Amino acid sequence: MMKEINNNYGGVDILVNNAGIQYVSPIEEFPVEKWDQIIAINLSSVYHTTRLALPQMKQKNWGRIINIASVHGLVASVNKSAYVAAKHGVVGFTKVTALENAQTGITANAICPGWVLTALVEAQIQARATANNQTFEQAKISLLTEKQPSGEFVTTDQLGSLALFLSSDAASEIRGVAWQMDGGWTAQ
Repeated sequence: MMKEINNNYGGVDILVNNAGIQYVSPIEEFPVEKWDQIIAINLSSVYHTTRLALPQMKQKNWGRIINIASVHGLVASVNKSAYVAAKHGVVGFTKVTALENAQTGITANAICPGWVLTALVEAQIQARATANNQTFEQAKISLLTEKQPSGEFVTTDQLGSLALFLSSDAASEIRGVAWQMDGGWTAQ
C-alpha cells in the first residue's frame, strides 16, 4: 500500500497510523499467536508505514505523522498485556521518530484516547454484560465510570479534530507528544 502511494502519488504528506486489535487474558494463559498478532498489527505496522513514508516526507521537508496509540500507551490494565505493550511501544516509537526528524519540517505525535465506542469496545461491553448478567447499557456505564471520570466516550469527531490540529502549521513545534484525550482517565 505505501509503496503504491509513493509511486503513484508522490508519497504521503500526513500519515495517520490507526490500527488496533485486542485479546484479553492473563499473561500466563495468553496465546503466543495472539501476542504476535497484536504486536504485528498494533506496533509493527506503525513502524512499517512510517519507514516507508519518511523518505518522501524528507524530500519535501514536510510531513505529519500521527500515531493513534491509546490511554493504554500510558497506563496499564489487567489482562491486556499485549495491547498495553504494543501501545506503549507506539508512544516510544513516536518519540524516537520525532527526535530523529526534529530539525526537519516533519513532526510525529501520538494521540492517546480513552474509551471510544468502537467495535472493539462494543465487544468488551457485550462480554461484560454477559458475564455480569447486565443489559448492554448497564455494562457500558459500568465500563465507562470504572476508568473514565467524565462518564462519556471520546468521539471520533473529537479525535479527528485533534488530528487536524496536529496536522496544521500551528502544531509545527509539537513534537513527540503523547496527547491524552481520555475524559480524565490518566489524571487520576
